[in-house]
Amino acid sequence: MVRLRIKAISLFTAFAFVVLPLAPAFAASPAPVEAEHGMVVTAQHLATDVGVEILKGGGNAVDAAVAVGYALAVVYPTAGNIGGGGFMTIRLKDGKTTFLDFRERAPLAATKTMYLDAKGDIVPRASLDGYLAVGVPGSVMGFETARERYGTKPRAELLAPAIRFAKDGFTLEQGDAATFASSAKRLAKDEAAAKIFLKPDGKPYSAGEKLVQPELAAVLSGISEKGADAFYKAAPAEAIVKASQAKGGVLAKEDFEQYSVRELKPVECNYRGYDIVSSPPPSSGGVIICEILNVLEGYPLSYMGYGSSETVRAMVEAMRHAYVDRNAALGDPDFVDNPVSRLLDKGYAKEIREKIDPYKAGKSDNLKPLGAKESVETTHYSIVDDEGNAVAVTYTLNGSFGAGVVAPGTGILLNNEMDDFTSKPGVPNLYGLVQGEANAIAPKKTPLSSMSPTIISRDGKPFMVIGSPGGSRIITITLEAILNVIDFGMDISQAVNAPRIHHQWQPDKIYLEPYTLSPDTIKTLAAMGYSFDDGSGPPQWGQAAGILVGGKSLADIEKGGGARYYGAMDSRATEGSASGY
Repeated sequence: MVRLRIKAISLFTAFAFVVLPLAPAFAASPAPVEAEHGMVVTAQHLATDVGVEILKGGGNAVDAAVAVGYALAVVYPTAGNIGGGGFMTIRLKDGKTTFLDFRERAPLAATKTMYLDAKGDIVPRASLDGYLAVGVPGSVMGFETARERYGTKPRAELLAPAIRFAKDGFTLEQGDAATFASSAKRLAKDEAAAKIFLKPDGKPYSAGEKLVQPELAAVLSGISEKGADAFYKAAPAEAIVKASQAKGGVLAKEDFEQYSVRELKPVECNYRGYDIVSSPPPSSGGVIICEILNVLEGYPLSYMGYGSSETVRAMVEAMRHAYVDRNAALGDPDFVDNPVSRLLDKGYAKEIREKIDPYKAGKSDNLKPLGAKESVETTHYSIVDDEGNAVAVTYTLNGSFGAGVVAPGTGILLNNEMDDFTSKPGVPNLYGLVQGEANAIAPKKTPLSSMSPTIISRDGKPFMVIGSPGGSRIITITLEAILNVIDFGMDISQAVNAPRIHHQWQPDKIYLEPYTLSPDTIKTLAAMGYSFDDGSGPPQWGQAAGILVGGKSLADIEKGGGARYYGAMDSRATEGSASGY
């Protein structure tokens, strides 16, 4: 087995080598991991190892994705889950593509105004903390649907590693312990959560200590024996409903019994000859990535240069126009008529380019939403197997440790995904997104997401698997990794580790990670009228997980490459890893 883990690399150091716009050295980026038969990239090294062992044992990429998903629910509880939901993009070896939506749904008792007070104002944190914030979980049904339709291995084999980690425990490393420490005060507010994730004295676990989760092991064992019904129509669902009803939530037995997974056609587009498949509504991710790429296709980015003022200007303006469409026009396809064809049209991209002033910054307030009128603690993993099947999965509890609650007796952390709905049009959510009526709350509706599990092919063969957590920034993180490989010639490790920019229409400012742009570039953009974040946001964001097929970079592929697969886990994920065999 080939594995590389990046432990506690200073992002200050990592970024210090990637600030120059022309042919940056990327000296701090680790070499991509090489493998011939399969590659797994996740945010937690134990889960990565589980995926590789499934591949080595004859499982396909979907089998590995299911096993990894269950394993992350145990070893990466800040985002891995069976109490949340997500998306899976699949490209099979014969070129067929599909998409599974196992996102959380609004409870049957949900209402459009459930987070507003008598005056019509949003109740602070009502959509973030406690049982009223919880959507109906979809991960278990999603994994079981994927396994039954596209997997090859028996359920018990895929759940066995997760059950073992939960029953016997696993030793925390520095990055694991840091996540518990950062959320200790919040977890302490829920007795059942504190019992699991904090020590008896109320302090968080430290590196070197073991976390054991017997209640979660029991739930996973039930799923292993009886499938999804052991979650949705048995004791776990009953316990969650009981706790919800006792503590101000609205979940009911029928919410679990009626949950189903949607299999949808992925969003498809082409960028400079590369075929991209990604997430369709109820995700905005694939649509908006493609809309931005369509706009940028009209600019010679490789000539303009990585990090140059002209490149940044083009990216920001494309993002600005795309996010106004994202925030106003998209929603659950069962409830909203999404203008996907319009947004993906190359002619529409040309119209946007014609509106962009080459000499001064655009103004978000001047843009009208088309058609009238997500957590930083998500996690993404990418997998390719020996036969060329590729899977990209992004799933989440929304915020770190979700709603911060565990139904007694289950060991299951529950999501706070209801915050992804529009609680009140025009008012920002957790990620600062200002959204409209298309994403208003309704029973059984799925909130709009930015999750963007993406697979790219060229000449009918898989080329790249990519995605990231990051809330509203998932789209731009995934986008920039694609641009870094295709336009700027980076290898897959450099592409996922490079510092990032972000713009989301409102607020009208450019967000930068440290050392993204040179002082001269920032000065040039400021003179054009652009404003920058004041540093109030997170200093770094996202944890991209990428795989490149046929070479470590585009130039390497065109020369004939070396190994078959190259994987890289973002150094921002201190306990993540890329591993293959």
